[in-house]
Amino acid sequence: MIPVLSARSLLFVPGHRPDRFDKAASSGADVVIIDLEDAVAAEDKDRARANAAAWLALGNRAIVRINAPGTPWSETDLRVAADHGCPVMVPKSEDSAVLADLAARTAGRCDLVPLVETALGVERAREVCAAPGVTRTAFGNVDLAAQLGIAHDDHTALAHARSRLVVASAAAGISPPVDGVTTAVRDMDTLSADIAHARRLGFTGKLCIHPHQLPRVAEGFTPSAEEVRWARAVLDAGNSVTTVDGQMVDKPVLERARRVLAQAHGPHGPHPTT
Repeated sequence: MIPVLSARSLLFVPGHRPDRFDKAASSGADVVIIDLEDAVAAEDKDRARANAAAWLALGNRAIVRINAPGTPWSETDLRVAADHGCPVMVPKSEDSAVLADLAARTAGRCDLVPLVETALGVERAREVCAAPGVTRTAFGNVDLAAQLGIAHDDHTALAHARSRLVVASAAAGISPPVDGVTTAVRDMDTLSADIAHARRLGFTGKLCIHPHQLPRVAEGFTPSAEEVRWARAVLDAGNSVTTVDGQMVDKPVLERARRVLAQAHGPHGPHPTT
């Protein structure tokens, strides 16, 4: 079972590079995403899809990022994912009717992970998150920034779009979204700043483009030992209104404490800090 709902680190691997599939699967990423879209040139699309199908046929598991609906490759991409019951990442997601159609055509076998990376997708985030089959969304900061004419690493410029997706996910009752990529692959300071910003806004995972990024992402989206201590103290205080560390504790705070402990356990069991 692929831990789509709780994954912190989701690692892209290009579909035309099957030599990297096993490496990605053993990299420590919570989830591997076989990319049939942006990372693959038009002339390599069919080969990339065949590579994905062959690897999945061996019993391996991954999310498949298909080409956007309406492109010449999308239908066949979707068929490969459906044949293996893989979650599907849908680029340029902005139409709930399109997502509902994808869910229907996979007969519910494939969880949908819409990639919200257009201005219209942001404006329709509530409908996208509530579409049938959608279990979690991801934020496409690079494509959205290009459309808006801003820098893809500008926290302030993209804060509204990010918050819109977090709020829409909560309103739809699905898992918190996954943040977009950090393109500075070996700049750990930039990566850490991006993780801290995303987590502060309510994201609980991140798309990764290189295995070097995985340990920092896993650490950054795991509650700290101090946060876990606080959550346990809150829950140990009981269900009545009280105070912990000088702060009032009531039902919403209890719910936050439960969420912190759930996140500390993560997709593969308890983290060492717990």
